[in-house]
Amino acid sequence: MAEKRDYYEVLGVSRDAGADEIKKAYRKLAVKFHPDKNPGDHTAEEKFKELGEAYEALSDPDKRAAYDRYGHAAFNGGGGGRPGGGFHDPMDVFSQIFGGAFGGGFEEFFGGGGSRRKGSGKQRGSDLRYDLEISLEEAARGVEKELEIERYVPCDPCGSRGTKGSGGVKVCSTCGGRGVVARQAGIFIQQSTCPECRGNGETISDPCTSCKGEGRVQRDSRIKLRIPAGVDTGTRLRSSGNGDAGVRGGSAGDLYVFLHVRDHDVFERDDADLFCEVPLPFSVAALGGELKVPSLDGQSSIKIPAGTQGGTVFRLREKGMPSLSNGRRGDLNVRVQVEVPTKLNHDQQEKLRAFSESIGEHNSPMQEGFFEKAKRFFDL
Repeated sequence: MAEKRDYYEVLGVSRDAGADEIKKAYRKLAVKFHPDKNPGDHTAEEKFKELGEAYEALSDPDKRAAYDRYGHAAFNGGGGGRPGGGFHDPMDVFSQIFGGAFGGGFEEFFGGGGSRRKGSGKQRGSDLRYDLEISLEEAARGVEKELEIERYVPCDPCGSRGTKGSGGVKVCSTCGGRGVVARQAGIFIQQSTCPECRGNGETISDPCTSCKGEGRVQRDSRIKLRIPAGVDTGTRLRSSGNGDAGVRGGSAGDLYVFLHVRDHDVFERDDADLFCEVPLPFSVAALGGELKVPSLDGQSSIKIPAGTQGGTVFRLREKGMPSLSNGRRGDLNVRVQVEVPTKLNHDQQEKLRAFSESIGEHNSPMQEGFFEKAKRFFDL
C-alpha cells in the first residue's frame, strides 16, 4: 500500500493555513480533479478522493488538532479514516461545499457527461440527531441510556431489495443508470434528477408492498447508548450505524447524540471543578470545628479554623468531576457563608452584648484594617 501524503501537501497549503484558505484550496482542486471533468481517468479519481479525505480532516478543528499531533495514525482506529470508521464519501464532502452554489446542484456545474450517477440503487441512509438531557450525577459517573427514536430500518419482507422477486430491479432506461438527465441550454448542458427513477439509477417493476420499493420502512427503535463519565453540555456522541437505514440495502447513517447536563441545585460546574456555597454557623466560625458539606460522593468534612471569615473558600481535592479525556477528577471548592443569628431571646442578647464588650473593638482585624484605610479619606 502506497504511503499516504501529508494532508497539507495534498491541498497545497501551509500548516498554519486558516479555515478559509483550506476551503478555497479544496474548492479549486476538487473542481479540477472531479470525475465528471475527467471521465475514465483513474489518477484524477484517486486525487479527488485524496482531496476529500484531506479536507474532511483539516476542516474539522478537532480532527485537525489530532492530525497535527499524531499524523495519519490519529485516524487508524476504525479502518483508515476518521476514528470509529472511514472517511465520508468524497462526493458527499464535495456536495457539502458546492451543493446549491450553482442553482440546480453541483452536477450542473460540469455540464453533463458525468461518470458518477446521482444514485446507484443503494444509497446511504441519513445521519440523525438526538438531544438528550442528563443529570450532573449521571455525567459524573457515566450512565447507560435507552433512546427511543423513529428512524428508517431495513424492510424484512423484501430483505431490503425493494422488490418482491429477484428480477424486479432494472437499470433505468431514461437516464441509463446515471440517476440524472441532461438538457441543452444554449452553450451549457444542465443536469437534473431523473424523473423516472428519482435519482436512483434503477427502476423496480414489482415493488415490495411493505416499503414501496425503498427497501426500508419507518419504525420506532430502541437504542442503548453508553455515556462515559465526564461529559458536559455540548458533548456529542456518535452511535455508528444507528441512523436511517440506506435505500435498498445501502449503508446506514449514524446517530449523533448531543448532551445537555441539567443545572444542579447545589453545585455549579466549571470544566472539571465544582463550586458550592455552604452556610457556616456563627459559633463554628468563631471557635472552629468541623463542617459537613455535600459532595458527589456523599457527605465530606471540612476542618474550620477558629476565626474563619465569611467568603472563605475551602478546596477538597479530587472531589469534583472526572475529566472526559484522562479520567482525573477536578476539585470541589466550598465557599462558606457565616450565618448571623436572627432570633435571640433576652438572655442570649445580653450574653452577646457582654461578649462584644469583653473583646473590644480592636479584636476584629478586618474592622481595624478598614478604619486604618478610611482615615486617609475622612481624616479620622
